[in-house]
Amino acid sequence: MTGMWDETEAMGTRQLNKLQRDPTPSTNRRLTMQKRAFWNTVASARGTVLMALLTAVSAGDALADRDDRDSALLPAPVIVSSTVPLNGDLNPYGVVFVPKDFARSGTLKAGDLLVSNFNNNQNLQGTGTTIVKIVPSGTPQVFFAGSAGLGLTTGLVALRSGFVIVGNMPSADGTSATVQPGSILVLNAQGARVAEWTSAQHPLVNGPWDMAVHDEGDRAKLFVSNVLGGTVVRFDLDIRNGNVTIGRAVQIASGYMHRGDPAALEVGPTGLVYDARRDRLYVASTADNTIFAIADAGTSSADVGRGTVVFQDNVHLHGPLALALGPNGHLFASNSDVINSDPAHPSEIVEFTANGRFIAQLSVDPAQGGSFGLGFLRMSDDAVRFAAVDDNTATIMVWTLPFEASH
Repeated sequence: MTGMWDETEAMGTRQLNKLQRDPTPSTNRRLTMQKRAFWNTVASARGTVLMALLTAVSAGDALADRDDRDSALLPAPVIVSSTVPLNGDLNPYGVVFVPKDFARSGTLKAGDLLVSNFNNNQNLQGTGTTIVKIVPSGTPQVFFAGSAGLGLTTGLVALRSGFVIVGNMPSADGTSATVQPGSILVLNAQGARVAEWTSAQHPLVNGPWDMAVHDEGDRAKLFVSNVLGGTVVRFDLDIRNGNVTIGRAVQIASGYMHRGDPAALEVGPTGLVYDARRDRLYVASTADNTIFAIADAGTSSADVGRGTVVFQDNVHLHGPLALALGPNGHLFASNSDVINSDPAHPSEIVEFTANGRFIAQLSVDPAQGGSFGLGFLRMSDDAVRFAAVDDNTATIMVWTLPFEASH
């Protein structure tokens, strides 16, 4: 799979690497120009340059002062692929790259890209039952196919130990009137269900809408946003003998606005990013149109309410959904367009610093409601891959950007 992704960018990357072997200032200036020219050429081949101010990261730039970097990371699209499996499931929500050192024992390997579908082939929300493995520019392969009665959400993570965890919040008829609290499913590397944590077993499961994970091998911290209760929960997981179990469950945040919605089914706390270096959890609260931060999220035993405001910007935020942390230390949020809608800026991904300073924005679709799941993969010391779904067209775009850190 990695080779399939790489083939599209191989020629341009070889040219850039050739320049990177000469670290002189003049070459670095030429490298930056070459990067810009290469990515703009790729975008132009697709018919449009998606970012007028695409700024490639210069070779040798450090991450030491990550929050103060002002360079935009968002590049131009490279590969567009379908997310629709043979059963016709629609509405791609969750996005995750299989991590490095993933225990390969089934159909997955490190670098594979997974997407969860929230709708069935009738486009009813809360009825999608599949997780697909993306085939670049082709038809996706089904990794998991559940039975009717599921509604797979944005919550999608992969553990190095060989497991995939996904949120489930079903609706009987595609409306919020019949939404159920749902469950969290644990799948093995073959796509078989090995565990399910229901709301009846664990009352803190209440509409698992999105997830973030801090993976420590034989244990993990799983953070889950509950859209039906406006809360965030941390599950401390034990991973041993081929099983994943919950050792402890703690509600660490609450008070986020949440409600049913005819267009989005439910709106409430969604995207989560955990920064282990700071022990800080970032929360994209859609209805509040705000990004919050929860301090001591990995160790706290207390509910701290909504946390502190990090980014509140009515110009650039339009109901933030998914959230991702880039290798430059910036946060990336997709906009739902359900809250604070702006037709002049549809389906945008917004890049901003962890201190709340706006950096850049990118529209993934000319109509509203297209941006949703996001994911990053650090491919090597000098390259990063970024994926974002276009919900309107049931496709996913994958960007590859040369990005070199000094440490």
